[in-house]
Amino acid sequence: MPISRSALLWGHVLTSLVSNALSLIVIILVALLMGFRSSAGIMPWLAVVGILALFTLALTWVAAIAGLSAKTIEGASAFSYPLIFLPFISSAFVPTESMPSVVRAFADIQPVTSIVNAIRALLTEQPVGNEIWVALAWCVGILIVAYFFAMRVYKNRV
Repeated sequence: MPISRSALLWGHVLTSLVSNALSLIVIILVALLMGFRSSAGIMPWLAVVGILALFTLALTWVAAIAGLSAKTIEGASAFSYPLIFLPFISSAFVPTESMPSVVRAFADIQPVTSIVNAIRALLTEQPVGNEIWVALAWCVGILIVAYFFAMRVYKNRV
């Protein structure tokens, strides 16, 4: 049966996206049980889901590069360590204005900060400004670059 060479890789990526979506649903349900409330309407919530899905898709393609390139499971797992620290060096926990200047410079330009700021503004019904476009640009940019390199590594291995 003729299928695209990338169909196997797409299957893994989309399965991971569905798995992450289920995890996100559980997290939102637990947050609601703990008392989280947002007065945001359906459109801001859909925008939040879209941003998170796009970012998850982009990072899944980044992970595919690591999985295809690594020679061992430990090597592929170690690749994720730098990505784990991105939320900690962003506006997710503290405002970037309170950070030392060197850390703040990095935090202000990395993707997680714009994504967190856009989601926070959407859920609190604050003006989103340019943050949503910066977040989407980061997500699409990472997705395109990661997809290109993942396909390149995949075609070289197969």
